[in-house]
Amino acid sequence: MSKKDYYEVLGLTQGATSIEIKKAYRKVAMKYHPDKNPDNPDAENKFKEAAEAYEVLGNVEKKRNYDKFGHAGINSNGFSGVNAEDIFSQFSDIFNHSATSGFESFFSGSAGNDQSKIGSNLKIKLKLSLKEIANGVDKKVKIKKYNLCDVCSGNGSKNGGSLKKCNVCNGTGQIKKISKTVIGQIMTSSFCNTCNGEGKIISKNCIFCRGEGRILEEELVHLKIPSGVSKDMQLSMSEKGNFPIRGGTPGDLLIIIEEEKNSLLKRDGNDIIYNLYINFVDAVLGNFIEVPTIDGITKIKILPGTYNGKVLQLKGKGIKDISGKFRGDQKIYINIWTPKNLTEKERSIIRLLKDSPNFIPKPNKKDKNFF
Repeated sequence: MSKKDYYEVLGLTQGATSIEIKKAYRKVAMKYHPDKNPDNPDAENKFKEAAEAYEVLGNVEKKRNYDKFGHAGINSNGFSGVNAEDIFSQFSDIFNHSATSGFESFFSGSAGNDQSKIGSNLKIKLKLSLKEIANGVDKKVKIKKYNLCDVCSGNGSKNGGSLKKCNVCNGTGQIKKISKTVIGQIMTSSFCNTCNGEGKIISKNCIFCRGEGRILEEELVHLKIPSGVSKDMQLSMSEKGNFPIRGGTPGDLLIIIEEEKNSLLKRDGNDIIYNLYINFVDAVLGNFIEVPTIDGITKIKILPGTYNGKVLQLKGKGIKDISGKFRGDQKIYINIWTPKNLTEKERSIIRLLKDSPNFIPKPNKKDKNFF
């Protein structure tokens, strides 16, 4: 009987990455574990098929030969003599990494390794102007963060080579124990306190990082901020945070957005609001007036007979949406300035106009009113 394609066994296609292969194997193995499927020979066979497939696809050289020549390109005797506990032990790095479900934790314990160690996140506040928010901006900021120690390559030992295997856990970082339960023998793993789950012990500390495997440094970070961000919005840069002690994956850099106050322009979603004050004469006769926008000064036309409270609109002069698909407008609210202190000459001129027919209120349905 011909063997199944190893990629098919794991639910993958040829060209899958090592990370995808590892995740797929872990998923299949957990699904068909004999202790989860008692008295089910079919599940046990699929469990062993998955382990055999991963032994090949998880090895760079074997995978290369298998991709070229198929089963003829490898020498495998299968897993017929291996039980569930042996498989979980053999591939302990697969089942101990990022266990999230109760079932996975039940079999694999909580022992750590370098791959599962994640450094702390780093938070910074970034203040942006309305123009930067409207168009998006590239920023360079200096931050203090823990980076990998290049001298010891992050393992904390002198010159990176003063390490020895932990005798307590035999270099695995875990203390394994087999227990008898009502469903059979269960192997569990616990954290090795002697080596802190690392499997190795430092005989001599690195003189630069003093055994931490990381150094606090000032780094210039390039930030690409998209348009349309808003106050208190949090952006994230993966693996740009602090490096963990003695190996692992850096945390993230979290950027919290702050908006600089603008004395003239106000933000309303993706629109910009500007209050324009004009005098009575410009409102009656009309005029061209300069107004500020995000991109600079522009000139607008005030039509004769402009009333107080009228809203003018500058299309596309607002803020770009964070998706980049559209841009808001700038809305200009007209406020007619009524002077309080007049000279006698000014009063005389106004009185001459008071009884003029065109100055007598004659509202119609088109005129805006309070209601």
